[in-house]
Parts: sequence; C-alpha cells; structure tokens
Amino acid sequence: MSLDGLTKRVTFGHIACLGAMTVCAMLSMMPTGAVAQDVGDRPTLGPGLHRLTLTREDEPEIDYAIVIPANYSSAKPVPLILALHFGVGAGGADGAGAAVVQTLIGPALAELGAIIVAPDSVRGNWSTPENEKAVTALLDVVETQYAIDRKKVAVTGYSMGGAGSWTLAEKFPQRFSAAIPIASRPPAAAAGWRLPVFVVHSRDDQVAPFGPAEARIAELQKAGVNAKLVALNGITHYETHRFQNAVRQAVPWLQAVWK
Repeated sequence: MSLDGLTKRVTFGHIACLGAMTVCAMLSMMPTGAVAQDVGDRPTLGPGLHRLTLTREDEPEIDYAIVIPANYSSAKPVPLILALHFGVGAGGADGAGAAVVQTLIGPALAELGAIIVAPDSVRGNWSTPENEKAVTALLDVVETQYAIDRKKVAVTGYSMGGAGSWTLAEKFPQRFSAAIPIASRPPAAAAGWRLPVFVVHSRDDQVAPFGPAEARIAELQKAGVNAKLVALNGITHYETHRFQNAVRQAVPWLQAVWK
C-alpha cells in the first residue's frame, strides 16, 4: 500500500528513565500533549522517546515507540535501528516496544546516534504475515519522514524479538545491513544467510538454550559470514537489563560493518 491514505495519530505519555545517561537526557526532553499529522509531513518531534500510533486504512493500527537522538538533523542522514520486543502475556503488547527500548536497546546502542523504532506486535510473534506487513509499513513511514541512511539500517530484538530479527533479516536482506539477535532461538539452519549478525546469548538462559545459537554462529563463520557470538554466564532469560553491556559491544562492530 502506498503512503497516501496512511495517517498517524501521535500521543505522548510519561516514560520512566531507566537507561544510560545519554538516553535519560533524551527522555527528560520528551514533550507532553497530542499531535496529529499526515504521514507525508516532515516530523516535528524533538529529541527523546515518544509513543505513537500509526493508523492504516483497512489494517490494524500499529502502536510503537520511537527515539529521536539529541543531535538529529534532517540535513544529515542517521542510522535506523528496528527493535523488536520480547514475548508478552495475555494482556497484549501495549507498551512492549517502549519497554525493550528503555530497558535494553536504548541504553546499549545510544552511541550510534540512530533513530530507534520499536513497534508493539500486532497479535502473535514477529514471523506472522500480519506482523511482517506491519513492520514493513512502519519502516516505510519512518524512512519517509526522517533522514535515514538506507545503508545503515539494522534489526535487533530480545527473546521473541531476537527470533524475529533472525526471521526478518533472512527474509528481507535488502532492507537491513545487519542483525543483532539477543537471547533468542535462531533458525534451524542458516543456508543462504547473507547479512552480518551479532548474537548475544547467555549460557544460563533457561528459556532459549545456548547450544543452537552457538551452533548457528559456528555454521555461519564456516560459510564466511561476518558472524559474532558474545557468550555470557550467570544471566537468566528474564534479566533483560543485564544484557546491556554485552549488546553495547555491538556498537563498534556495527560501525565497522557500516564503513
């Protein structure tokens, strides 16, 4: 579907500051109130984290969080990070995108100076056709509204979101330059995999076993793919914030990929 006919409803709410100082400073600048604008308009959002809703014609709405870096200027394209949230319970995914940005992705990848966009899943996991369509539509909108360096678009995610980053990077390699799956189950095989991948996984993960991630990275390395595994100890699956330092190691790796 073209961008014509898409509209956006933007709402801002209180977001707690949980991350590193850079991210905290950005969040403290977040405005309050509500704004409505056509998708084709240039964005007027200031630095910080904002919660928004993308309304699509004849399609489910997409609630999402977006972080605008402090030094953003429409005159200079910046990287874009798609952050996919972990699994959610029966209460639904409301605010899950903002949560993964606050607790992990925002603090860990702040040094990139990237715009970070984190949708709430549209029912089900990230591999469903409905979510693939929603993510594609959201990326189209963000890349239209903001000055994005299309050669510097990466996908990351935690748990269910990590599995989603494997899936989307494999299915849409032309859209992304790298993948950073965290604490997640990789695909059963990696034949034909094309993108650089940086995996963070704990040996003590009681939900997503360490072995498959280790095997998949070894397989990719043998095939000549730029694949790196950061193996952690003593961190369980639900200690999301404790993965920050390991994910932060992806910053220089990603910057090298983007050279």
